[in-house]
Amino acid sequence: MAEEQVVRAEGLRKLFGKHAALDGLSLSVPQGQLYGLAGPNGAGKTTLIRTLCGLLRPDEGTAYLLGWRMPNTRVRSQLGYMPQDFAVYDDLSVMQNLEFFGELYGLRRAHVLGRANELLDLVQLSDRKRQRVGTLSGGMRRRVSLAISLLHKPRLAFLDEPTAGVDPKLRRSFWDYFSALAEQGVTLVVTTHLVDEAQRCHIVGFLMAGRLLTQGTPSDILAQTRTTNLDDAFIALQERNQVRS
Repeated sequence: MAEEQVVRAEGLRKLFGKHAALDGLSLSVPQGQLYGLAGPNGAGKTTLIRTLCGLLRPDEGTAYLLGWRMPNTRVRSQLGYMPQDFAVYDDLSVMQNLEFFGELYGLRRAHVLGRANELLDLVQLSDRKRQRVGTLSGGMRRRVSLAISLLHKPRLAFLDEPTAGVDPKLRRSFWDYFSALAEQGVTLVVTTHLVDEAQRCHIVGFLMAGRLLTQGTPSDILAQTRTTNLDDAFIALQERNQVRS
């Protein structure tokens, strides 16, 4: 039986003025996979995530999530989305933010409290749960946003730069948790400009100038580029693309 493609994009093109943020991009992600979307700032990662989630409409092409053509409100309850910008309320405490979003997700308060405590342990903010979010550092606010995006146990999660501004030890804990979620059948699409992080993913997509340079397992990409690490692989793919252009 073929694997379910829970994310499928076909020929996505998104223009901002004359600039093509997405340039005929196609990709697919099977269920239960940890997909790393890697590329430099300005490559189109955030635009792709927002388009897949239905927050932006493509000028060309189509996107499907969990079998539904996007945008479609029916999939919202099954999606987790952590934007690059902070999706938190600064005037509320950490726990109040989680309680508020839990109510929006339609979760029972008792469930929210238990799940919130679990996630606050993960992001190492248990001792800050009563602190107003506006007084936290940027890195801590990002960790609150991550906890919110996973609060309702989504089937599919889009995490835009979740490890930005996070120290190496906590970054490792995040990736361990992402891997554990994937083992439970959750599909995650995680963007990063730190190419070496993508080594932790089942599938890696290298994005540059709105185009997908390649997609495959880390080992396949290393073999394809005849390199020993993903940083060198990405450089090799960029150089090949420039020659072809």
